[in-house]
Amino acid sequence: MGLDRAYERLTELAVAALHEREPERLWPLLADALTGLCGGETLIYKLDDWSEGKGTLGMVPAAAAELGRLDDEALGVLRSGYPFAHHYAAGLGRTPVTARRLADRAWPTSRTARVLGTALDLNQVLALPLPGTVAPITGCLVYRSGTDFSDDHVRIAERAQPLLAAVEQQRQLLERWRRSTAAAEEPEERAADRALTPRELTVLLLLTDALTADAIGRRLGISVRTVHKHVENIYRKLGTRDRLSTVLRAQRLGLVAAPARTGRR
Repeated sequence: MGLDRAYERLTELAVAALHEREPERLWPLLADALTGLCGGETLIYKLDDWSEGKGTLGMVPAAAAELGRLDDEALGVLRSGYPFAHHYAAGLGRTPVTARRLADRAWPTSRTARVLGTALDLNQVLALPLPGTVAPITGCLVYRSGTDFSDDHVRIAERAQPLLAAVEQQRQLLERWRRSTAAAEEPEERAADRALTPRELTVLLLLTDALTADAIGRRLGISVRTVHKHVENIYRKLGTRDRLSTVLRAQRLGLVAAPARTGRR
């Protein structure tokens, strides 16, 4: 696949991801597509802090069974993140890089390379961290067998970074929305009845936080103009004209959580 087509595919992927209503399906959707776009055979993603003893490991659906066959020692080696953990923790940027380029001759004889070769028949790794993350450093690792990832594969990974960051922010906000409306009756059905898209739901949630359009844009990685477009759509779908009435109506409809009441004597 050429670079132009790969970039088009990333755009298509972004549209599909931002219309996904189930937050737990977002990363599997990304992982499945990114694996091929970056020239890999499988992919592991991390969404929380990793150590050799704990941390969530997600894998592309087609290869999830492989992860389940690894013992605790092998999982610990993968979680250690050699040679990327030290590189990124040292503050050396968030540019995607391969294990072979980073560790050079030390990579093929490393413990991690031996585990990958023995357990999964893989020998090359491309790190794709989320931009802007500090601690923990989140993102994904793409794996393949044979020769190292090409320069084009690394370029595609760099182009994918903003998409990953946007989708992860979307996932977190959808999870928060789901938790905050847990006590409401069928909030997802109510949102669907109002034809609110998942993106509009996240913007509505941030409106309840009293964030400005500029702040919402920075949070979601979109332009202020796009924020205003989402807000206009929310007003139209809820039949409101301003921010306050929109938030109040959304609370009455059970689309967002109402503020907790405090007792007075």
